[in-house]
Amino acid sequence: MSAETHAHHHAGQGHGHDDHGHDDHAHGSFKGYVIGFVLSVILTAIPFWLVMSGALGSDQLTGFAIMGFAVVQIVVHMIYFLHMNGRSEGGWSLLALVFTIILVVIALAGSLWVMYHLNTNMMPVHDMKKMP
Repeated sequence: MSAETHAHHHAGQGHGHDDHGHDDHAHGSFKGYVIGFVLSVILTAIPFWLVMSGALGSDQLTGFAIMGFAVVQIVVHMIYFLHMNGRSEGGWSLLALVFTIILVVIALAGSLWVMYHLNTNMMPVHDMKKMP
């Protein structure tokens, strides 16, 4: 190893992850993971409770509430577990977040459209007790 190569090799050792373009603040901490986990549990438990208790009364309103909680949970996962924010990766993570939200909205709207039309176009249900 030449003296120049040896000096260059030692010059980069004190930087840790910075040599690879990573930002130490972009990586999660234990506290961040715990916050993300607790938020995920809460954002799962509330919709479950809404369905089991019938608190909102309307099935349609409950469905919209569940979808709202699902979108919030996706954002929580992206922030706390995938470490996506406006500062990391030169803003590309923010662009990925926007793209993901657009895809989720398209998937949810398409799913609702399909379920609505399936429900509308289904054959009527017959009461088997009244059959001879």
